[in-house]
Amino acid sequence: MKNEYDFSKSKKNPYSKKLKKQITIKIESESIDYFKKMAVELGIPYQNLINLYLRDCTKNKRKLELNWVRT
Repeated sequence: MKNEYDFSKSKKNPYSKKLKKQITIKIESESIDYFKKMAVELGIPYQNLINLYLRDCTKNKRKLELNWVRT
């Protein structure tokens, strides 16, 4: 190992824009349970599954249809 390294000719990480950002979000237990069950079936972590789902929504510009009902 060197005592010093020269980073003067280094390049910015081209994948830095795709890095994940940690956030705090409140999600209903039923929704979490749904993704956890599906994640077990697919063999991937549930947080990755949620991220893949949200990425698909973003890529395909999906919009939620809300029908508010007054009672």
